[in-house]
Amino acid sequence: MENLYRDIAGLLEKGESLVVATIFDTSGSAPRTAGAKMVMRADGSILGTIGGGRLEADAIHLAGKVFSTGKALTHAFDLTSQDIARTDMICGGRGEILIDFIDASDENTVKVYAEAAGAMERREKAWLITVLESLQGDAGLKRQQCLVKQDSTLIGELDCDPYLLEKLIAGPAKITIHSEAFDRQRFLVEPLRPVGAVNIFGAGHVSQEIAPLADHVGFRTIVLDDRADFANRKRFPASTEILLIDSFTMLPQLEIDGDAYLVIVTRGHLYDKVVLEQVLRTNSRYIGMIGSRRKRDLIFQELIRRGYGKSEIDRVYSPIGTNIGAETPQEIAVSIVGELIKVRSEKEQQQQEGRENREGSCCNIQT
Repeated sequence: MENLYRDIAGLLEKGESLVVATIFDTSGSAPRTAGAKMVMRADGSILGTIGGGRLEADAIHLAGKVFSTGKALTHAFDLTSQDIARTDMICGGRGEILIDFIDASDENTVKVYAEAAGAMERREKAWLITVLESLQGDAGLKRQQCLVKQDSTLIGELDCDPYLLEKLIAGPAKITIHSEAFDRQRFLVEPLRPVGAVNIFGAGHVSQEIAPLADHVGFRTIVLDDRADFANRKRFPASTEILLIDSFTMLPQLEIDGDAYLVIVTRGHLYDKVVLEQVLRTNSRYIGMIGSRRKRDLIFQELIRRGYGKSEIDRVYSPIGTNIGAETPQEIAVSIVGELIKVRSEKEQQQQEGRENREGSCCNIQT
């Protein structure tokens, strides 16, 4: 998603107008792809995806109309079971797609998307707010847009009730994209937040439960295994990325940065150890390894003998997960993802405190 906002901002900066399709929920059962975006260019090329199948076909068809009118529109969908099977959805076949015209000649729009791309790049929370108001007949929708940053700064301009605007700026925070209606205006609130990648080493029963749950709470999930019978789309049918590797003993080059979360749940402690040894010195945000305390201690002792320091070993969350007395794969997955959420939240709090401290020191002029 970060790359998509950067691409949109870059194309707008070059003077190219776009159509962007965004899925949002209209009922209690949110589609897995809620918040997914797809960019359609005038030359017919596409960036991103909203799940494939009929959804994308409908969006591409409607994009032609939006390009010609320059007006946004919404498209309700109610997918059949066959339609769902062709997309990344695993629940909730109902929702809406906003087919939005992004005008490169609109200075406000260009500024909003530049700020959105910047916020994503800086790993800052923000909320993209789109205001929709029906026009007469089939003329489409009047559309306005702004960005609300975590410090309540508003980027862009909105022509709406000042009380409603104050309410949106003060507290737009929800995890998922959502819409609210006031009078004739509809407010679509889209949270922008850094998406951490959860690398799950092992494609067993626990991983099957971890992947969709982590994906559902806003992580990007990647499952790695050396067994094609386990690392396949049949076992992981949703938006999880699957990497079929040659062996755990020599991992491929992985994109592991400060927003990476590493979950080691292979089919045996020997494989857990060889994976841990390879990732222990990465700058990942989180490393967790499944196993009892006794087996964990044996692995740690071996790694210390191999030259790893105590500070490196202390990084590892093991036994993995929050202590909720989990026993089944489903319960273990809940405990692990709960721990991921906790670590993510702590990081975001630290970043916010750091920004506040920097802003405070900039204003503190000593004489």
